[in-house]
Amino acid sequence: MVGGLIRILLACFAGAVLLCGVPAHAQTGFAGQPLRVCVLRDTGGMDPAALIRQPGRFDCTTDQHRLGPGSYWAISQDIDQRSRSRAPLNVRLASLWQQGLALHVLYADDKIVSQSTDARGVAPLIQLGAIVEQSLPRRQANVVRLMWHVEGATNMRGIVLGARLSTGAQSEHANLAMAALYAGFAGLSIALIIYNLALWGALRHRFQLYYCLMVALLLAYTFSSSGALAWAWPELANNTRLRINFLLLGSTGTAALIFARSFFEERVFAGWLGRYATAVGCAMSGIGLFYFLTAPFAIHAVDTAFTCSFVALSIAVVPMLWRAWRLRSNYLWLFAIAWGAPILTAALRALSNLHILPWSFWIDNSTILAMMIEAVVSSLAVAYRIKLLRDERDDAIEREVMMRRLADTDPLTGLLNRRAFLNQAIGRPGEQLLLIIDLDHFKRVNETLGHDGGDEVLRVFARMLRTSLPAGTLVARIGGEEFAVLTPTDQPIEPETVLARLRQMRMPFDIKVTASIGTCRGMLTSEVEWKALYRVADAALFDAKSAGRDRVRHAFREAA
Repeated sequence: MVGGLIRILLACFAGAVLLCGVPAHAQTGFAGQPLRVCVLRDTGGMDPAALIRQPGRFDCTTDQHRLGPGSYWAISQDIDQRSRSRAPLNVRLASLWQQGLALHVLYADDKIVSQSTDARGVAPLIQLGAIVEQSLPRRQANVVRLMWHVEGATNMRGIVLGARLSTGAQSEHANLAMAALYAGFAGLSIALIIYNLALWGALRHRFQLYYCLMVALLLAYTFSSSGALAWAWPELANNTRLRINFLLLGSTGTAALIFARSFFEERVFAGWLGRYATAVGCAMSGIGLFYFLTAPFAIHAVDTAFTCSFVALSIAVVPMLWRAWRLRSNYLWLFAIAWGAPILTAALRALSNLHILPWSFWIDNSTILAMMIEAVVSSLAVAYRIKLLRDERDDAIEREVMMRRLADTDPLTGLLNRRAFLNQAIGRPGEQLLLIIDLDHFKRVNETLGHDGGDEVLRVFARMLRTSLPAGTLVARIGGEEFAVLTPTDQPIEPETVLARLRQMRMPFDIKVTASIGTCRGMLTSEVEWKALYRVADAALFDAKSAGRDRVRHAFREAA
């Protein structure tokens, strides 16, 4: 079962690698050529028709995020291309927090065409990859330049980012590539959830449920952050979708920590590390919820807090892996690989949010790819842990069987001991034949050969009994040199044959060993009947010893 899971996961991982191998322009969703954008703060009462013809008024050197929140005008470089029926032009932008977005297009015939968003913001314009795509109206004249009016920009990352001019074919190709990537990830996630839920139904390991929760939240985050949520719910405002992104991302981080705590051995999270992980998990989900509730009026504060929670998550993983290494955790290597990509992307996102690194579509969307890798490799870790648990179970069963054998077996001869013999003998149905066998002059054998030699004689005799008596016969060593044999009377044993074989056995130092046997027939349905049967057979054995040894005496009476 585990081997099959590993093969499925490797196939899924190979598919993910193939999906990641699509051309870079398709992966990013940024089809077409980049456009340089300059910005100007809206001071109110500004005429867009005049501004679009005065690009020199716009700031092209200052980093956009340094200008602070507010409403802005943003103008593109000169384009000088025509939007045609066979090759319509689109402009593609990154989705950012803003209250409204209007686009003004200046054509070579000095005509300006404008379009603006409604209360939903850019939600109707969202494409897969959370890319805002605006179609440029087709006219006979070339497009000179574009100008946007951005209302209520929080400007935490920028005002207009990632602007690119693309043709309709390029946009369609980018959307198809992104659809293939997201569909592959969704199929992988659903397969992992179903398979691990099926395993949980059979194995009932709690970490499997936490893993499914983590993947389900990651799938929900991908559905929202990819822009698919805007397609499924067209009336949803884009800013609300962004708030949902942070809520789900924080919950995913918390679920990942919960999964890590349940997956590793308890000793890894002992002490302060467990308390720190709990605090970070609560902070991530709590700040995500706080972001969802308060972003419309306190977005800068909650965005900074969310970035700090990602930094705290990165910090938590380092001592977690260090302690797992110190304690020689069986799952360290797979978990380190699984968490490598998320920690790297968390660090990159934090650096980007703090404006140490420039904005990038790759960084902005790296969480999905990193968590996909984490989900796949964590499934391998789950499969590996199930394998170890199965091996531990098999070893425990084997040890238990061995312990039972040791508890029921005479350690010297390998025959049943007295306790095990009685457990199996008492309650046997039908009339039974009991043989009590005692080796003659065994004290003299020990004095002649020593105790090691005497032990070897006992082992040789026990081996002869075990191999020569019929299947189903109970054979036990019940005393020092005393043995018991029990068989149903309808499968009789000839005691004289046992003595004859003993005489023929080659013993250590060719010493001659004989035995005396006492027999008795009777029922063995209770301990009382056993004591009576044994007493009569033991008396017969005494008669055989008294008559000169190396012989058999039968007690021809029922045990009562």
